Amino acid sequence: MNTTRQGAAVHAGGIGVEGPRGWAFRAVDITAEPGTLIAVQGSSGSGRTCLLLALTGRMRITEGEATVAGLALPKRMGSVRSRTALAHVPGVADLEPALTVGEHLKERALLGPRIQGSPLASLPWGKRHKEATRARVDAALAAARLDPETLPKGLRTTVRDLERIEALRLSVALGLMHGPQLLAVDDVDLKLADAERTEAWQLLRDLTREGLTVVAAGDGAPEDALIVRTARTAAEAAEAAEAAEAAEAAEADPTPVQDDAHTTEEEAADAFAEAGRA
Repeated sequence: MNTTRQGAAVHAGGIGVEGPRGWAFRAVDITAEPGTLIAVQGSSGSGRTCLLLALTGRMRITEGEATVAGLALPKRMGSVRSRTALAHVPGVADLEPALTVGEHLKERALLGPRIQGSPLASLPWGKRHKEATRARVDAALAAARLDPETLPKGLRTTVRDLERIEALRLSVALGLMHGPQLLAVDDVDLKLADAERTEAWQLLRDLTREGLTVVAAGDGAPEDALIVRTARTAAEAAEAAEAAEAAEAAEADPTPVQDDAHTTEEEAADAFAEAGRA
């Protein structure tokens, strides 16, 4: 497996995504060099998924400035999409429970770039195409630490029969299939035991050591990860509460003010619809 990967630098200043019912997230700053593990933390509904989609060019930012791999967002969203990949993102990069591991891998491989050379070499039944597909699949499985021999029915194992950590590894393998510079992984810690959560973060950390930039949402990230928060800290929340009480005591303008640092899951869904996903 080629262990040299070209990661993407990520720079963001005060970025946010606003939907019709408020902000999905706001005022996020990131400075990360290629090969960084960026851990996005925040409560459910605080805009973690929206931030992942924004940084991969799949959701339009509505304030602030950002560049990924030197490409400006939102101006060059299409170029950013071509250099990034998603894994384990509900509603966007889901696995199909009825399909097998092999079927998922084959489908993703067929969606890849054309092989250079003779036009006949790009045909699915061509020898060169088959060899390139096999090499791409094997490399992605190795990078995701997913060994088909350990699965109940090998590549014929359906997704519904996978353990959660195995499904996460498969999703990561699919994301790595065509050599992205940045991989975004959602819900790393979703319903995983402590040991499995540690295992999942170690996998992502290993990928960054090979040069890939990884942006992942979840708790329990390694200490050397770059932490990015999409929600207020407890101190900031307490300060806001005190300010609200003071305003009420002074009979300030009674017009309700929306807390723009938090959003419910419903509001986040509205932000999806308003900003538009690719």
